[in-house]
Amino acid sequence: MTEKYVMALDQGTTSSRCIIYDRRGRQISVSQKEFRQIYPREGWVEHDPVEIWETQLEVAGEAMKKAGLTATQIDSIGITNQRETAVVWEKDSGRPVYNAIVWQCRRTAGFCDELKADGLEDIFREKTGLIVDPYFSGTKLRWILDNVEGARSRGEAGELLFGTVETWLIWKLTGGRIHVTDYSNASRTMMFNIRDLCWDRDILDILNIPECMLPEVRPSSCIYGETLPEIFGGSIPIGGAAGDQQAALFGQTCFSEGEAKNTFGTGGFVLVNTGEKIITSRNGLLSTVAWGINDRVYYALEGSVFVSGAVVQWLRDELGIIDAAWETEGMARSVADTAGAYLVPAFTGLGAPYWDPYARGSLLGLTRGVNRNHIARAAIESMAYQTYDLLHAMSEDLGTDIKHLKVDGGAAANDFLLEFQADILRQKVYRPECIETTSLGAAYLAGLATGYWESTDDIVSNWQIDRIFEPGMKAAKRDELLEGWHEAVRRSFGWSK
Repeated sequence: MTEKYVMALDQGTTSSRCIIYDRRGRQISVSQKEFRQIYPREGWVEHDPVEIWETQLEVAGEAMKKAGLTATQIDSIGITNQRETAVVWEKDSGRPVYNAIVWQCRRTAGFCDELKADGLEDIFREKTGLIVDPYFSGTKLRWILDNVEGARSRGEAGELLFGTVETWLIWKLTGGRIHVTDYSNASRTMMFNIRDLCWDRDILDILNIPECMLPEVRPSSCIYGETLPEIFGGSIPIGGAAGDQQAALFGQTCFSEGEAKNTFGTGGFVLVNTGEKIITSRNGLLSTVAWGINDRVYYALEGSVFVSGAVVQWLRDELGIIDAAWETEGMARSVADTAGAYLVPAFTGLGAPYWDPYARGSLLGLTRGVNRNHIARAAIESMAYQTYDLLHAMSEDLGTDIKHLKVDGGAAANDFLLEFQADILRQKVYRPECIETTSLGAAYLAGLATGYWESTDDIVSNWQIDRIFEPGMKAAKRDELLEGWHEAVRRSFGWSK
């Protein structure tokens, strides 16, 4: 009997990846390709949807080739994606009418201010679990309809389709036969009622969005359809989809209420499983759908940081003080501290718990003695400080401390970061053997839909600890560092306004 595997398509903010997994959750093959970041104006971020599709298709083919696999050996495909990025395309031709507007984009900040001024924020929070912010895709869709010639009339006539990135990929993989999203991605649009589990007509009226453009919403683990045979040399079931952070929570096997993870990706995202109940935050966090599976919907409380691992890319691509991300650990360890410097990476505003789209990045506390190593260390420390802010807010909302934190994402390979994270949190930090849990979660969702894995109990044993990081910093030093960080954050507020 031929051994089968599950393919995960991981469409991220800066690259498209494909990882193929076996039943033990081990990586069999990996392929990755970066794509262009488009910045038309300050605070605007776009991607080319066609380039997203082409790079995702290319890496999927490469991963299969590396492993020597054919379509008959792929049990199913799971898709995970950058969540709030908005794509609009022609229903007949499949041509995008505009670039994808990326989750980081701030262009709709003014419109969001208008919604708040009109007293509508409570309606959005109650229905969607989200705050009113340009982060989410609803106002991005509104912008495309209002600013691309003919888009509104064509959208209202049913000629245009909207989707987040997984919707776009599923539509392309199935040759335009399937226009669908899952509960987790729908819950990030600012248009989906997370209580009634449907597109909310009151909100669609407020945003002036034609419902006919929106995809069907289905569970995160189910068979959406099959790929066109010519794409991979045979049809493959598409059995799972989830936004990247919910997929990471699933891949970390945080199936029980109260379990939490942080992903150090382009952004930083802390999620805690709240079971089948919605917890409304009083501290700037979001209520969101974690996943839908087996006719049940599970929720999470989430804190989102816009720039986490991307600060290392900034050191490489804009400052040129490193050639590769791994260099930052040695640089951070080469100095005793940051010499009093703090880096607040609010390059596209601040997310949770501050939610200031007008904040901008700042490097404070500089003296003549600060060098490139101090700046690299300040960049790494900023990732841990932002995680602290999220977990502190989360503990306030839950009324209890989160006992330990599971971590994943590319930057989780940095031991210095996780040592400092444990110190600042004064909690244990658990790093699994597989830190690519976003793609693993997508694979699990797909494999559960087909019976490749029988149940969540079947996959819990796949999660293995690589290392536990324990706090060692004295409380007084920690408090001093946090006080400096919070002062630096306050000084970044409202800069672009």
